[in-house]
Amino acid sequence: MRISVIGTGYVGSVTAACFAEAGHDVVGLDADPAKVKTLSAGETPLFEPGLKDLLALGLREKRLRFTTDYSDAVRSSDIVFLAVDTPSREDGSADLSRITAAAESVARCAEGRKLVVVKSTVPVGTTRSLGEKMRAAGAPDISVAFNPEFLKEGSAVGDFQRPDRIVIGTDEDRVFEVLRKLYDPFVRTGAPILRMGIESAELTKYASNAFLATRISFMNEIARLCEKVGADVEAVRRGMACDSRIGSKFLFAGIGFGGSCFPKDLRALAASGRSAGIRMRIAEAALAVNEEQKLWLLPRIRKELGGSLQGRTVAVWGLAFKPRTDDLREAPAVSIIRALLEDGAVVRAFDPVAGANARRLFGSSVEICDSQYEAARGADALILATEWAEFRSPDLDRLATVMRGKLILDGRNVLDPSEVRGHGFMYVGVGRP
Repeated sequence: MRISVIGTGYVGSVTAACFAEAGHDVVGLDADPAKVKTLSAGETPLFEPGLKDLLALGLREKRLRFTTDYSDAVRSSDIVFLAVDTPSREDGSADLSRITAAAESVARCAEGRKLVVVKSTVPVGTTRSLGEKMRAAGAPDISVAFNPEFLKEGSAVGDFQRPDRIVIGTDEDRVFEVLRKLYDPFVRTGAPILRMGIESAELTKYASNAFLATRISFMNEIARLCEKVGADVEAVRRGMACDSRIGSKFLFAGIGFGGSCFPKDLRALAASGRSAGIRMRIAEAALAVNEEQKLWLLPRIRKELGGSLQGRTVAVWGLAFKPRTDDLREAPAVSIIRALLEDGAVVRAFDPVAGANARRLFGSSVEICDSQYEAARGADALILATEWAEFRSPDLDRLATVMRGKLILDGRNVLDPSEVRGHGFMYVGVGRP
């Protein structure tokens, strides 16, 4: 099939590369000429394992190219995917200005019958509204569908190629059959292709992310209670996870979630509820708990370092909101570092891939180091903020040599408390005695 993908951010670039790898002719469009130039050279403006190799393959086989020209992208395609960012407004609602502008640009260039598939996360009713706008803009033969993405940063390529499910929101049999055929090669292991109404598909995306985020915030509240009553949240988690009705995923306590999806989607879901006259209390609570949890360890570090952080050196291991990505959006580490700086601390930090982004974000206010042990050199305290694999089994003897203090705050509960304490450190975990 001939496909165009409007927007080459995280979702769009993965979508374009994976469809091209599956044998389709794909054009990726972005309004940013610098991004198009980077992608056309086979480079990625973001870190996502496996994506660079897929880009190189698609470009080499001439099944993938990038452009800034809507006319070129739209007229050469049968299916147009909209993968444009829908950021949060100040009130939490989704800003649809970019995707609306993209849809209208598609309509102005469309000739004959076109299928426009919305992949961006949008509030209920948006896909139909975009269809009406495109038809009013002079494209009467446009059909629309909603096809949410369920990609996890750090494993997005695998998620696209081996999905848990494909959701297609459409009222038209023809549209469903086109998209079913497009996705059939990705579900040969038996993952279902679910057809539903457009509104149901739009809400499925929000509901899925909100539920996963709520599980995280729930466990973080349980962790707070554990600290007060002397329980161990890790033991509680294991006891819960053995229940088949609950399961083990997204039950780990820590310093909160971040990224481009969970916070934004929770806010948008709450805003959609307000618009419909329904207060989404659980979504609001999950957000509130998460924002508090990001700074959970600040009172502990102040207490253990004598009440003041002025002039103290704090090392931070991990900056991205999760491992295997360089994404700093709403990362707990960013909130922590800003609070440390406000308290007068000197911050030295390391992340395996997000260092360049962190340097742009913090400038000279934070020393971004080239290794985890360099970051820890001379530190009075160490905060483990992102659970990268290389942080799970540190050389504690070496760490004891390079650090000035003995305080380790494990914001992800990935270290062995007894082993850490056995090397003379004070260990503080989340919800652990």
